[in-house]
Amino acid sequence: MSKPFSFSLLSIITKGPFAFYLLPFAFLLASCTMNPDKQKPGEKYVQGEWRQDSVPAQKRLVSYSLYDLKFSCDSFFVKISSYSKVNYGADSCMNSGHWAEYIKGTYTQRQDTLHLKGEFCNADGSYKDEKGCFRSGDYEEYFKVKQKTDSLIQFASTSNVIPINAHLIKRTSCTPKPL
Repeated sequence: MSKPFSFSLLSIITKGPFAFYLLPFAFLLASCTMNPDKQKPGEKYVQGEWRQDSVPAQKRLVSYSLYDLKFSCDSFFVKISSYSKVNYGADSCMNSGHWAEYIKGTYTQRQDTLHLKGEFCNADGSYKDEKGCFRSGDYEEYFKVKQKTDSLIQFASTSNVIPINAHLIKRTSCTPKPL
């Protein structure tokens, strides 16, 4: 009676002269995971559009930024409107002390910390050329989040001293889209 054929990666790795060379590939293969085919649902309480109207002592500040945030499932889109009384660069970029930057990406939340990870983009969400005005490339930020009311959230950045007090403009619900 013959023994049934059995094939396993372990048997190949542990037997034969090439086992030493196959070992790194076995670990690589074991560490691969498939990407999800749909968006994750994200956090229900942030779904929608949020706006920061002002910052404390804004009239006395030399420069400040106001945020418009949009959360859809596990994705975000942010518009940062910056204002400055000092011209730091070319006026074609600074636009007489007012300019906007845009960021898109995905977010996760662990306890009270919201982690935004994405990239700078154009207003339409398209790729931003590195030779353009202001920041380009990767964006990563952590915010301590306090939900003050159903329609007011405070985002306290770990890299900025001025918190973002954003009020709800439009509530939406998550409908995961295919990726």
